[in-house]
Amino acid sequence: MEDYTFTENELEKGRLLFAAECTFMLSVVKIPDLPPFGRPEICFAGRSNVGKSSLINALTGRKGLAKTSNTPGRTQCLNFFNVDNRLNLVDMPGYGYAEAPKNLVKEWQGLIRDYLLGRPTLQRVFVLIDSRHGIKENDRAMMKMLDECAVSYQIVLTKGDKISKAAQDKLCTEVTEISKKHPAAHPFVHKTSSEKMLGFDELRAEIGKLC
Repeated sequence: MEDYTFTENELEKGRLLFAAECTFMLSVVKIPDLPPFGRPEICFAGRSNVGKSSLINALTGRKGLAKTSNTPGRTQCLNFFNVDNRLNLVDMPGYGYAEAPKNLVKEWQGLIRDYLLGRPTLQRVFVLIDSRHGIKENDRAMMKMLDECAVSYQIVLTKGDKISKAAQDKLCTEVTEISKKHPAAHPFVHKTSSEKMLGFDELRAEIGKLC
């Protein structure tokens, strides 16, 4: 794995950023309804049920900010959150929508691609991967889309408490090697657990460097 550390100043900057006010802005289902360009944005993508909402809530320290559900694919639009009037967080629709009608899936895919191609304020997409399952074909498809759109992205492993440390370290090494083969991917992989609140100091510091 890459030797990648954060300074005390970077960790403190990330902590202060997410200690500030964070509020829901709006949900977008059509590109014309996107908020105007301004603040930098970071976006979270991942398979349905990967734990995006739980990660956003843990990241911001606000339990009900992003709505969690036992039903995969609940997020069907781009949800925007305002962090201290300094940063927009964007929650993408989950992909791998097994229960969704094909026409709706096509609409979501079009919305995501148009957003990625036309959002100059987008600093990075964090692609969430369930530690129990590793990278699947639809994750690879998302990574390919991000490469094609020339959007910087980074892998975040979720639910790290559900597997052993040895298994997580092995997966992290494998995912790091895969990331190195993708031109738009950041090589460092974050390991997190929303349930145990692990890895969030570093993830906040990462995001703090982007705004």
